[in-house]
Amino acid sequence: MSMFCYQCQETTTGTGCTTKGICGKTEDVANLQDLLVYTLKGIAVYAVQARELKISRQATDEFLMESLFSTITNANFSADSFVERIQDGLRLREGLRQDIIAAGGKIPANLGDAATWTAAVGEFEAKAALVGVLATEDQDIRSLRELLTYGVKGIAAYAEHAYALAHQDEGIFAFVEKALAAALDDALTADDLVALVLEAGRFGVEVMALLDKANTTSFGHPELSKVNIGVGTNPAILISGHDLKDLEELLVQTQGTGVDVYTHGEMLPAHYYPAFKKYENLFGNYGNAWYRQNAEFDSFNGVIFLTTNCLVPPKDSYKDRLYTTGVVGFDGVKHVADRVDGKSKDFSALIAHAKKCPPPTEIETGEIVGGFAHNQVMGLADQVVDAVKAGAIRQFFVMAGCDGRHKTRTYYEEFAQALPQDTVILTAGCAKYQYNKLDLGDIGGIPRVLDAGQCNDSYSLVVVALKLKEAFGLDDINQLPISYNIAWYEQKAVIVLLALLHLGIKDIHLGPTLPAFLSPNVVKVLVDNFGIAGITNVEDDIELLMPAAVA
Repeated sequence: MSMFCYQCQETTTGTGCTTKGICGKTEDVANLQDLLVYTLKGIAVYAVQARELKISRQATDEFLMESLFSTITNANFSADSFVERIQDGLRLREGLRQDIIAAGGKIPANLGDAATWTAAVGEFEAKAALVGVLATEDQDIRSLRELLTYGVKGIAAYAEHAYALAHQDEGIFAFVEKALAAALDDALTADDLVALVLEAGRFGVEVMALLDKANTTSFGHPELSKVNIGVGTNPAILISGHDLKDLEELLVQTQGTGVDVYTHGEMLPAHYYPAFKKYENLFGNYGNAWYRQNAEFDSFNGVIFLTTNCLVPPKDSYKDRLYTTGVVGFDGVKHVADRVDGKSKDFSALIAHAKKCPPPTEIETGEIVGGFAHNQVMGLADQVVDAVKAGAIRQFFVMAGCDGRHKTRTYYEEFAQALPQDTVILTAGCAKYQYNKLDLGDIGGIPRVLDAGQCNDSYSLVVVALKLKEAFGLDDINQLPISYNIAWYEQKAVIVLLALLHLGIKDIHLGPTLPAFLSPNVVKVLVDNFGIAGITNVEDDIELLMPAAVA
């Protein structure tokens, strides 16, 4: 096989992509990503020792977070960018080694290849073939190492978003370094790695709390909002991904230009924040989840701006209108440079380009209701508690996570439609696009779909659950009338799952398929200790998760 990757839900035949990624990445990109991750693990070996010597290099933290983020599914497809990152990583690793020596530290003789290898660019391909996922022969150890690595990728993504808003936590950086170094340690047993995976869940909670603080401090608490899904008559820019700082700067620079801004995919929740409501040029949301962009970017007609992962290899029909930024990349696509000296990114090229484009083609009309993050739901707490006590609300279903191309994902739409009228769906992430435009009604004025926001806002759903546990005077969060039916796609969903496990939440159903990177023995550990299960069919799953609903 010319590559091997099984980090996303759609991996070929449910086992692994071996010639080209289902996501669209080519074998050279996949192998360079493997080599970059291997290099990051080597950097982490030195970083752990450096922290013990009180050596802290901000450049190391930033590089690890950005580089891990760049390897997340659907983020970067450019081989050249990964070659450059690997070269930068080797230089940074050597600089860190020299810092340790200068501080009087002793470099161990048995650091391992990841911390010592070096090669010319022309040799990267051969080196990558030796250090990929399958280099770990033991299936269970490999499974746990990859589960830990993917969880750390999710942590890095959320830490990167928080960092963009001037919020960081040294403890999170330290754990990422510890976990990456541990993924090289052949002395660690399966039990040791399970403990690290669960520790990753703890830091998943912490990084999502940090990002929640960064977002709400910067833009206010999300509030009940109605979002227009129609179109206007002005030329426009469509912003996708997750980065709210990029959106803010874009809105400022497009004011008074005659160019409107629309959100797409995971950017929809931006409309819920008070700080963005003052921008009249933020027109509405266009389209659906990430995987439909090949059709929706065509009909949008204007400029498209990808701020984070969720990029599908672009069609030639709109490739010239596509711009990326940050860790996102695709060969032949224009890239917006990062901020320099605290100044905003420069969007003048996007604005000038957009002015030459026709306005968007209308694909739907109406409104989406959202903004039910923890602060807004707690404002309705008395109403919610009363509705539960009165029997008006019988059960909550957490249906957070990711949407995707897999045909079986229509299950989630059918599941939402089949739920009894006395149930409420708590959601976050792009999984909601399976049902957030359905007319599911309300319960005493409480919408039956409560959208907390982006995938990282799954933290809000946990806060809501903990507050409800307190309101009902319960000892265990699992005593609440809440069932978990989670859809996953990529590595940020992995850290959300690990965060839920850390909080003690059990009997989570995960679909549309269980991760290919979980070996049978690791699945057994998750089943035995946490009640993790897959999905089957709508009728049987509703009966299992809510027996009284079909009595």
